[in-house]
Amino acid sequence: MGMKDQFQDKAEQIKQQAKQKRGQQDERERERGERGEPMGERSRRETEREQREAEDRFDQDYDV
Repeated sequence: MGMKDQFQDKAEQIKQQAKQKRGQQDERERERGERGEPMGERSRRETEREQREAEDRFDQDYDV
């Protein structure tokens, strides 16, 4: 396996971990909303924007 393949594999692993972590955060937010502690619409939009920006930075860092 070449170095390029190793980097691609590592990048894929990190992407999968990020997706799993984001899924867990989404679940916690849904649970919080169901218990009567909803996030404000503005903070929800900000959180989503920050997540997209973080994903974009990550993708740019690991694009081959």
